[in-house]
Parts: sequence; C-alpha cells; structure tokens
Amino acid sequence: MRLSILDQVPITEHTPADKAIESGLRLAVEAEELGYHRIWYAEHHRSASFASTAPEMMTALALERTQQIRIGTGGVLLPLYPAEKVAEVMGLLTSVHGDRVDSGVGRAALDDPAYGEKIAALVRTLGTRHDSVPGEPAGRVWVLGAGGSAAPLAGAVGAGYAHGHFFVPRGGEAATAAYRTRAGEHGHRPHTVLAVRVITAETAQRAQELADATLLWRARKDLGHDGPISSAKTAARHEWSDQERTRAKARSHAIIAGTPDDVHRTLMDLGRVHRADEIMINTLTSDPADRYDSYRLLAQEFAGRAESTNGEK
Repeated sequence: MRLSILDQVPITEHTPADKAIESGLRLAVEAEELGYHRIWYAEHHRSASFASTAPEMMTALALERTQQIRIGTGGVLLPLYPAEKVAEVMGLLTSVHGDRVDSGVGRAALDDPAYGEKIAALVRTLGTRHDSVPGEPAGRVWVLGAGGSAAPLAGAVGAGYAHGHFFVPRGGEAATAAYRTRAGEHGHRPHTVLAVRVITAETAQRAQELADATLLWRARKDLGHDGPISSAKTAARHEWSDQERTRAKARSHAIIAGTPDDVHRTLMDLGRVHRADEIMINTLTSDPADRYDSYRLLAQEFAGRAESTNGEK
C-alpha cells in the first residue's frame, strides 16, 4: 500500500496566511525525506482556513525544492479554466521536472457541462508527454471525487480516481467499484487513491486532543464561522455549544485518530474495502510540528510493517 499526502495548506493559529505557504512547501521536503510516494496541493479561494489558491504554483515551487517525490495538484478546479490552459501549465512543469508531475482535477460544487470533455482532453494531451508506467494513469491525470459521477467519468477516459473519504466517509466502496467497472469497460487499468483525514500521535490521548481541535474548527465552519485551524489548547479551553458538539460528532467519522498502530490497522482495512492502490493522508493540526510528527509516525509504522512482512516471506 503506497502512502501519500494531500496538503490543503492550512491557515492555523500557529501559521497565519503569510506563513502557511512556506509551511506547505516545507512539508514537501519533509514528505520526501519520510518516503511518501507523492504530495498534492489543493485549490481553495476566499478561504480563511486554507492558503493554497493556485495548486499548480505550489506544485512548481515544491518541485524546485525536491528531487524524487511525485508532486501535483489535488486538484485544479477544472470548471474555472480552459482544459488547454491547464494542459499547457502542467505540460510545462513536466518539460522541466519530467515524470514527477501529477495533474489532479476536481469541480467541488461548480457546474460545468463540459467537465467530462475537459478531462478527456487533458488525458489525450498530457498522455503524449508521459510513457505508460505501472501504478500511474494515462497522462498522470487524476480525477477527484466523493461518490458522484466523477468516478465513472475518470474510468471512461483512463484517468486515475482519488476518492475523498474525508468528505464523505461512508459509501465510497460504490464509487470506487463504479470507477473500476467503467475503466474495465473501456479497456483501461484502474488506479485508485483513497484520501483520508488522519491524526496520529505517540498516545491515543494526544491524538484525540489534536483531533478535537480539528473537529472544533470543522464544526464552527459548518455553522458559518470560517477561520484558522484551532490549536489543541484552544479546543481544550473552548466552551462548546450544543450545536458545535452535534456538528463535531457528525464530522468525527471523517477523521481517523489514534496511535500509529491503530491508525495503520484502520487505513489498511479501508484500503482493502475500497480496493485502493494508495492511501493519501490529509492531516490538519495548528502546530506544524504536530503535523510533521503525525506524518512521521505513520510513515514509520507503514515502513516497519512492510519490512516485517518482507522478512516473513
């Protein structure tokens, strides 16, 4: 099971907007050192929680700071742009950095009647820039989705499919199955990524404290209070309203929190159920040190389990 990172470049109590970008770029270097397969940057606009408004620019800057890790967009909001422009930008990055560049696209809640045609155009155009290799889709194009029509769209054109478990934590099995079915019908090999929100720490108690801070932010965002990711200290001091507790409980299913051993077990189960080739981790904590520790502990846990399994063969 390959392990990757989805970075939304969070604005937090520790990293305000002017520091969040550099923190996100530093994460690419750290991810490479920890052995992660790839890192993607999300696209958000007019957000008080996330600083990445241009994932293709984050990709370019991170590529300059790294040597081997795959880097890409996760994803470009394709309804906002002509497919030709996206292909030109990502093709330019490929010309400079070779086969390390991923082009992930999504549409969020934006309507675009030409969405499927745009994806197909990206696959055709970028497919001329990349050789076919095991484990990567045609043109290195990935479609992000959360259980709707994106999965069969991706399968039909030969793109990879990245399912957002942290958006919709239940029912993803149907989406990934629909993707595999449609890919098979069109003669394409499926490539499935499962994006999961994870927080791990040395102890289950510390992991839950960090998760509670993320849930406070998410609950308040649901209730119309968009803002930076809360710190664990803020969450511990906060007087939760009944509405906040209700929203936090509803959102808790979208966060996998615990010790590295517990989280590893849960992620492997999710990977098997969704028949994923890769788990993509999204971690939101206020302090970048906590985020790094979470990614480090998880990478070490996966590597240790892989070494143990190989030693038994």
